[in-house]
Amino acid sequence: MRLNLLPVLAAALVGGLVTGGLSAPANAQQLELVKPGALLVATEGTYPPFSMRTPDGQLDGLEIRVAKEIARRLNLTYEPVVIKWEALLVGLAADQYDFASAAMDITAERQKQVMFADGWLESGGRVVTQKGSPIKTPADIKGKTVGVLVSSTWQKLAEERGATVKAYKAESDAIQDLVNGQIDAVITDSIAAAYAIEASKLPLVMVDDYLSHIQKGFPFKKGKPNLVKAVNKALADMIADGTYAKLTTPLIGYSPAPKDPIKTIF
Repeated sequence: MRLNLLPVLAAALVGGLVTGGLSAPANAQQLELVKPGALLVATEGTYPPFSMRTPDGQLDGLEIRVAKEIARRLNLTYEPVVIKWEALLVGLAADQYDFASAAMDITAERQKQVMFADGWLESGGRVVTQKGSPIKTPADIKGKTVGVLVSSTWQKLAEERGATVKAYKAESDAIQDLVNGQIDAVITDSIAAAYAIEASKLPLVMVDDYLSHIQKGFPFKKGKPNLVKAVNKALADMIADGTYAKLTTPLIGYSPAPKDPIKTIF
């Protein structure tokens, strides 16, 4: 028996035109969605540059922009759920939202609790200097005065490389001293540093190499493999076609996409 596939093909073509090349409307059961037609995403909304409020009260930030784009590519409505950090995993387990976009580090311990999508952002310790500084690599801080947050992991990294450490109770004070030329460098989180430099137009730069690495991932309740796979594809596609860089670069001056993302453990 021969099947007439023309009506099916025609419908598929029309569907592609109507959605502008995006996925067909997602089936809630197939994607294990909490709410049909919507992607419910938990965020703090108070942790710049990951999540914050614009002057008119709208949510914005690295995670907000990426999560919105994921929803768009899945042909779903993005619906943020603002929640405190300490309640994120509790709400996730209770199916109050599909995943959390809050800046959560992927660790072996957390991987026992949740299923992470592929790493979406890379961060870690970086050396910050004045523009034109002779410090070009982490090794160059040997014998230099380096500002760090008191009792932080950055202090150990600086000492291991032979720097003279000056500890600060607030990283903003260290950054100000660096701008004023009172210290040679600062070691801090790369995303935080990049945002401060970009937002305040500071005459500072970060050296290329990392002192430490961490990747952040979107946590999902275990048992939702189809949704995680769909999010992974949307994330990989937006990185590959340059959309991710266009969304994130205006906030921190570069694309923080991981070169080698930590993969989902299914």
